[in-house]
Amino acid sequence: MLACLVTPQVAAIEVVTHPQVTERSLTKSQLRRIYTMRQLRWSDNQAITVFVLPSQHALHQRFAKERLQIFPYQLNRIWHKLTYSGLGVAPTVVKSEQELIQAVSNTPGAIGYIGEATLIKLSQSFNDSSSQQPLNMDDGQKVSGKGVLNVVKIKD
Repeated sequence: MLACLVTPQVAAIEVVTHPQVTERSLTKSQLRRIYTMRQLRWSDNQAITVFVLPSQHALHQRFAKERLQIFPYQLNRIWHKLTYSGLGVAPTVVKSEQELIQAVSNTPGAIGYIGEATLIKLSQSFNDSSSQQPLNMDDGQKVSGKGVLNVVKIKD
């Protein structure tokens, strides 16, 4: 009965970008501006391409609430309003974390999010298939199957 009251620790959500993106950290408000499609360019004037998981996906719902501090339905309303008014476009929706990783690593200027467990699996699979060099987990770069993803730190 006591086991029912203990909740497992929830894994972190990691914000990842294409390796050419120079930003290694973002404030919470910058991240929110990017995902509400109000910030369309990086500091070097490169266009930002935003990738998200489907609205029903548990990771997307957690990302919206925990990282953006907005409910997923509010985020959808913002995107729909931009799209239907002709003032902007909604982010590109991908079906899974694996598709999101592929899309971000193949799209210059891209940003997305994945679960910490997925990032660890990617790092481990790269280490297993590479020259057995350990990844430097502090330098902000992680390796996916197709290339390098930058892990962006989110500041308060």
